Amino acid sequence: MTAAIQTDQLTTYYGSTPGILDLSLEVQVGEVFGFLGPNGAGKSTTIRTLLDLLHPTNGSATILGFDSHRDATEIHRRIGYLPGEVAMYDNMTAREMLTYFSALRSIDTSAYVARLAGRLELDLDRKISSYSSGNRQKVAIIQAFMHKPELLILDEPSSGLDPLMQQEFYRMVDEIQAEGRTVFLSSHILPEVERTADRVAIVRHSRLVALETVADLKAKARRHFQFVFADPIDPAVFSDLPGVSSVRSSHDGHGIDIHVEGPVEGVLGTASEYRMENVISHEGDLEDAFLSFYEDDDAA
Repeated sequence: MTAAIQTDQLTTYYGSTPGILDLSLEVQVGEVFGFLGPNGAGKSTTIRTLLDLLHPTNGSATILGFDSHRDATEIHRRIGYLPGEVAMYDNMTAREMLTYFSALRSIDTSAYVARLAGRLELDLDRKISSYSSGNRQKVAIIQAFMHKPELLILDEPSSGLDPLMQQEFYRMVDEIQAEGRTVFLSSHILPEVERTADRVAIVRHSRLVALETVADLKAKARRHFQFVFADPIDPAVFSDLPGVSSVRSSHDGHGIDIHVEGPVEGVLGTASEYRMENVISHEGDLEDAFLSFYEDDDAA
């Protein structure tokens, strides 16, 4: 099966400054793929290069089997794109602008647009200039979804949405995947990616540093244990155990807070040697896994 997105050593420079370097990845048809990294890591450069808004310095990319540069017109017909910063016609109503975009594609999306607007609780007949940032984001989501594209490329899609609308957006993404379509999702909201994505790529300093399933990344994330013992305990008992990255005393010396990377048997076995009154375990999440790739940056 043709990949939804495939890049081979994709490299884009801004003058002498790298935007993205030697990016090789494959996004399968029908998956929700998360693309993560802090500001300046290369996420937006990658998306703009995929969409032929920037030309690569080296390497290549295909979208739905089409060359990202040579076949850009055909690609744009088949995808939906929500940019991180959306420019709109403020003097139009949302309905007028979305109707205009539909006319450019020579399709009638009015019925589906009305359904999407109902789900997102958006009044389509107000001028865009009167919208809050959240309502402007709803318009942007609708324009990306309204023609039922094979591939959705979404950059910070739920920015400005309230929690209820975020949940509705997640349901919309679930439905896209259930229909066999593909979502490429770049977001700073890590719980959002954890909730929706199958696999994630993490970029750091313009390079790919991880490409794994969400489940595998979470399994590698640090676990946090909070032990409370009947008697005071020396934190040094735990500090040299395999995988322990930090140990802190609490509860007037009766408690220990521990972060563990990898297997936890050593920590649990040692804790069981003492009279324990309570233990709380916090499973590692995608945010823990993501931040572990940037610990060196924090130290600097």
